[in-house]
Amino acid sequence: MRRTLTVAAATAALLLPAGPLPEAEAGTAPAPAPAAGRWSAREAESFWTPDRMASAVPVSRGGAPAAVDGTGRDFDGIPVVGRMFVMKGGGAYFCTASVVSSPGRDLVLSAAHCLLGTDARQVAFVPQYTAGNPQPYGMFPVLRDAAGRSKVWIDPRYRKLGADKGAALDVAFAQVGPDADGFPVEDVVGGNRLVTGAAYAHKQVSLIGYPTSAARPRLCVNRTTKFTSKDPGIPGSFLRIDCTGYPGGTSGGPFLTGFDERTETGDVVGVIGGWKTGGDTPDTSYSSYFGADIRKLYETALAGARVA
Repeated sequence: MRRTLTVAAATAALLLPAGPLPEAEAGTAPAPAPAAGRWSAREAESFWTPDRMASAVPVSRGGAPAAVDGTGRDFDGIPVVGRMFVMKGGGAYFCTASVVSSPGRDLVLSAAHCLLGTDARQVAFVPQYTAGNPQPYGMFPVLRDAAGRSKVWIDPRYRKLGADKGAALDVAFAQVGPDADGFPVEDVVGGNRLVTGAAYAHKQVSLIGYPTSAARPRLCVNRTTKFTSKDPGIPGSFLRIDCTGYPGGTSGGPFLTGFDERTETGDVVGVIGGWKTGGDTPDTSYSSYFGADIRKLYETALAGARVA
């Protein structure tokens, strides 16, 4: 993981410009550039072909393995968590994202470092992606405004401070459009409840992410602890969890408490990101703390999503 500008009355939000369509990578067929202000599910499906999705590489996370207690395992995934695909420069990339409940039933949650950058474009969320079944629930394009800017909300301080000094704000919300049949994402797969102001320490957290080239997502259940950075260049306190096998690509993966096996949803109290954008080894992950700043960012996203 080391992974019409809408302004709400409460606080300003950043929107990513769509930019021109880059050239297709080798081995993929070129797709027509969508018109400014448009980026539908059918256009997203046309662009993000199975081959292009398979060729996407993660927003990087480096570091050597570390011996920890939590053991991760590959599994078939759950509908509410998936891959977020994005073009940056001439390359196809992905992170992990999840649906968060909202009145519009159209918000997804990831890490800010996954979606930051003026060259981020052709952004789409694919729930429960696996290599064997790339679109089990279809594809949901991140909406654009009339000027072609993706509707993504990141705290302006994160852009100003950068990934290290702004590590405590490594969270992003994005508004996705309906699938090709016209259904909003939360109606199709459900949504996790956003929880802010909770403790750092949780006895049982389900951590889900999409590792690098793995064919399936990864699940680990372990406790979290509070980690306070002693590095003045990366200030703040973060949630910390020991779970094996979470390299690049898992950025943006949710920390879920109170997971309900019937609905396959839970309370989201963090996302992989923050301290060194999620961790400097694949076996220990971090999250920015979901406090008042993240609640305000969520409310900004709600206000912005209501703007046509």
